[in-house]
Amino acid sequence: MASIVQRVANITRTKCSPSTVSRALSSLPCHVTAGRHVMKAGYSSLARESSEGKNVIVTGSSRGIGKAIALRLASDGYNVCVNDIASEKAAADEVAKEIRGMGRKAHTAIADVTKRDEVKAMIQSTVRELGPLNTMIANAGIAQVTTMLSLTDEDFKHLFDINVFGLHVCFSEAAKQMIEQGTCQPEQPGKLIGAASIVAFRPLDLLPHYSASKFAVRGLTQAYALELASRNITVNAYAPGIIDTKIWEKIDADGAERLGVRKGEVMKKYVGELTALGRTGRAEDVAKVVSFLASSDSDFVTGQTKIVDGGITFS
Repeated sequence: MASIVQRVANITRTKCSPSTVSRALSSLPCHVTAGRHVMKAGYSSLARESSEGKNVIVTGSSRGIGKAIALRLASDGYNVCVNDIASEKAAADEVAKEIRGMGRKAHTAIADVTKRDEVKAMIQSTVRELGPLNTMIANAGIAQVTTMLSLTDEDFKHLFDINVFGLHVCFSEAAKQMIEQGTCQPEQPGKLIGAASIVAFRPLDLLPHYSASKFAVRGLTQAYALELASRNITVNAYAPGIIDTKIWEKIDADGAERLGVRKGEVMKKYVGELTALGRTGRAEDVAKVVSFLASSDSDFVTGQTKIVDGGITFS
């Protein structure tokens, strides 16, 4: 190793043309020339790089986890496109207003993630209003309490259309935009981040097809990560546990009705029996993990589904 270091020193001290130096360096073993990046990283600051001026789309971000993610990324420096469906426009506009109050640029885009043309239009309006797209958060999703044997074909297709196909459309169209921009580099990769769930690891009672859809999100995340690594785009997902949001309020209420217990008992049972930390999660707990995935701290992370559940699932 000492001889290799001496060779590098001799090459860089030599007074010759840049092309000659480049050819000389290329003659070294590949792990050494690759090591130039490793050495550079080793001496760089341990502080997270600022996300100032970067642009992100967060789907389904008028409320709940999506809203918390949009606000957290704005606090990290991102300009944010707040997306939701037409019925949530007023709430989405309020989130955008709050982000502008933080000193960031914000844009509201109404789009149904299951409709490719609307997703394309959302991305183009974001680029036009904010600038090049750096990060896509495919957060939009729905849940339904039922059993496998009572599940209708229509309900199965509807949930998969939003949770799986919608995520696929957002990932694919965002990746195409990032590639066309030419902005993704090894030191600054583009980022695709999707909403999975703890039920992507083990299903829960009364959430059969929701669980299956989140397993599919994990699979899509890994498939996209493999394909887009050469394009300098990382792809990851986050897996919330029992979070105090409208979705879990609905799961609790519908589950209580089916089981013949009082409202609140289903969530209490899940938290008490399953969660090591003994409390429900907050949307902000999830947003903190997404903040990591959307930052430079995760540049060497791809194909992963990060669990944030207070200790339900151990991996």
